[in-house]
Amino acid sequence: MRVLSLISTAALLLPILAIGVDEPEEGKVQSVVLDFSAADEAQQWRVINDGVMGGLSQSRIEITSHHTAIFRGTVSLENNGGFASVRRVPRSYELGGTLGLRLHVRGDGRTYQLRLRTGDDYDGVAYRASFAPQTEWSHIELRFEDFVPSFRGRVVRAPKLDPADVRQVGFLIADKKEGAFELEIDRIEAIPPSSESSD
Repeated sequence: MRVLSLISTAALLLPILAIGVDEPEEGKVQSVVLDFSAADEAQQWRVINDGVMGGLSQSRIEITSHHTAIFRGTVSLENNGGFASVRRVPRSYELGGTLGLRLHVRGDGRTYQLRLRTGDDYDGVAYRASFAPQTEWSHIELRFEDFVPSFRGRVVRAPKLDPADVRQVGFLIADKKEGAFELEIDRIEAIPPSSESSD
């Protein structure tokens, strides 16, 4: 009977020990806003290039076997073009109370924009923040307070970005340089209120 009692006690303690092992590291961001592990993730993205204005830039987004996304293509300045972009279909991101977004990315040294929208419409105001990832994987933090409202490439007056209202996420390149580009994205995480800048 005593042996059975000890076994029962050990069995009760095992889940507690397991929970302790799986606890996240203190201060580590755990809130993944977007990754590319879903089987249908490739179908959730739309390509929007300067062809809508007569331009000749081209782009696409590919989901890799490592569950990353590669935004690649060629920027052309012909026919008054000069931009390429991809945008995820609208959904709620539940970012209220967070400070910004942390991108785990690598690129080619060119300047990209992370673009956020608060509505489901195709057109309208977008909030943008620029970043220039290098060839090594790195974390880049973009604070919501630094996002600038724009409409068709021009800065406009608009209400300050409310992270709770974010419905669309996208990437755009419009650095006024012709040629091939490639940006790889592993994931996007929310920056919690208690987070200090890593810069």
